[in-house]
Amino acid sequence: MNTSKNLARVLWVVLALGFAGVWQLQRKIDVQRAAFAEEQDEVVMRSAKLTKLMSMEFAPLLADVYWTRAVQYYGNKHMQKAKGLDLLWPLLDMTTTLDPNLLPAYRFGAMFLGDKPPAGAGRPDLAIQLIERGIRENPDYWRFYEDLGFIYYFNLKDYAKASQAFLEGSKNPDAKIWMKVMAASIAAEGNSRATSKFLWSEIYQSTKDELVKKNALDHLKLMKVEEDCEALDALNDEYARRTGHRAKRVRELLDAGMVRRLPVDPEGFPYVIGEDGKAELNLQSSLLETQVMLAPKE
Repeated sequence: MNTSKNLARVLWVVLALGFAGVWQLQRKIDVQRAAFAEEQDEVVMRSAKLTKLMSMEFAPLLADVYWTRAVQYYGNKHMQKAKGLDLLWPLLDMTTTLDPNLLPAYRFGAMFLGDKPPAGAGRPDLAIQLIERGIRENPDYWRFYEDLGFIYYFNLKDYAKASQAFLEGSKNPDAKIWMKVMAASIAAEGNSRATSKFLWSEIYQSTKDELVKKNALDHLKLMKVEEDCEALDALNDEYARRTGHRAKRVRELLDAGMVRRLPVDPEGFPYVIGEDGKAELNLQSSLLETQVMLAPKE
């Protein structure tokens, strides 16, 4: 009887050790496979022209695969608010090398690259490189000049080059008339809220990408916040002239008959007056996080 029990114990120990050994072996295999896959991706990404040569007539199909990967990569990083978009440029480089006529890869890829972190990769230099490649490969597509103008205007604040890009694009007979208007407006005024609002509205209306559309809408909402707060500050200045002190709450302006109702931000939250006496977003407003995220980094 004891012999049977001892044998059973030995078998359990052997089985446990066996399972542990198999688990360790499988774990090592998984690590090696992941490293090998990563190494393969790295080799492929560094050899875009070679990959195109090897893929022959399947290059456009493979480009679609890489473009899908680029969108998924950007989307996952953006949703997780993860830092770093190091693989974005290699993916876009591969995509547009495999298929030089894949227009969305240039347009949306440039937006992903050009925006400042955490919204984008913070690489307007690569965004310009990508768009300029798109122009070389697709010279009749005027909207690439629009995209180039956006990068210079929003990301680099280089208004001379932004104006030049819009002007060059306006020479295309298919281009919208506002391209020439924007070129003249930026050349004369540089940065202006009216110009920024028009350009973000154009991005919002013309894009089909939900992330890009949301980004444009966020900028439009924040510009509305700026306008509202400036108007409230002007009213508070007038309130101070009448009473000798600034209002500490927006309701004081309402009670004084200076506003008809409590003003709210685009998300429906009432504005407040901060400790510095200036109007600002309510701490409960969902736009506060967006404002911090999109605030210019010095």
